Amino acid sequence: MEEHFPQPWVKTPLIESRALGEAAKWSFKSRGIGTYILRRAAERRGSSKIHFYAASGGNAGIACIHAAKVIGHPATVVIPTTTKPTMVSKLWAMGAMGVIQHGASIAEAQEYIQKVLLPKDPNGCFVPPFDHPDIWEGNATTMREIAEQLGGKPDVVVCSVGGRGLLNGIMQMLDDKGWSNEVEVLAMETEGADSLNQSLQTGKLITAPRITSQATSLGVVRVSQKTFDYAQRPHVTSIVLSDAEAARSCCLIAEHERMMVELTVGVNVPVCDGGLLEKALGTKKTLDRSSKVVIVVCGGNDINIEMLMGWHTAMLGVEGFQESTTAAAPRTRPRRVAVN
Repeated sequence: MEEHFPQPWVKTPLIESRALGEAAKWSFKSRGIGTYILRRAAERRGSSKIHFYAASGGNAGIACIHAAKVIGHPATVVIPTTTKPTMVSKLWAMGAMGVIQHGASIAEAQEYIQKVLLPKDPNGCFVPPFDHPDIWEGNATTMREIAEQLGGKPDVVVCSVGGRGLLNGIMQMLDDKGWSNEVEVLAMETEGADSLNQSLQTGKLITAPRITSQATSLGVVRVSQKTFDYAQRPHVTSIVLSDAEAARSCCLIAEHERMMVELTVGVNVPVCDGGLLEKALGTKKTLDRSSKVVIVVCGGNDINIEMLMGWHTAMLGVEGFQESTTAAAPRTRPRRVAVN
């Protein structure tokens, strides 16, 4: 049914990074949430204009606004009170009908939509940030495009995990292609937004008490059951790094790739050097120079030049961008690696 609508995402190029290989702008959310919105619009074709409501730390909200706007529908986003002012401005700039700050977490923002906003709007439609099969299917297009552009399967896929919609999509496509036992997946989190790793450590699905990481896009206190099930597979490894390590890597990407990315992406990059990749893989897979390690650059909305330079100044000093990001600076090693 959804093929009648324009596709609210673009095919993302898979680029070999020589710089990251030597050393170690859009969010993927447009894929999953775009698919979800297209399908809800198809189901209600011919009825009144749908008002989409998303609970988000930022990226899911932007994806919701964008997809809704593509097909001519309004969108309102409810975000936690901890969301940065720059992200609030971006949501309005994208064309949101409303931006509401409520609660200390995405879960509380979601509850506000379901208990307060939707009962008042007969044309309202809730857009979950990650926990829905349509969203996972949309996110699976990431892995399909990676396979198409590589001409085969990668050896390792590195992705950050917040609500885990991206991880679910990647795992779903690996299953579809029969690669689940051949491709290693590293699931990256920042300390303080590590509800998946905490669940794996305790052996059961838990709800984290709160989010303390600056990587607010990863700020989900409880992962989906599907994600927890995927993460217990032998070829999935959960890794937790500090905000400082993620921020350092954001500076590295800015220097080498000329891209500004948020902490959500930065947490993926440290596997490229310092032996972390080999440590995480252990005896599961031996890599050589022909191995294909794919890092999913999953979002870049919660970032600006002031934030980037603030991290650079605070952690690496002001001696010079080139020197400070390539020299041997003090580093925070991973706090936890959960190997199944």
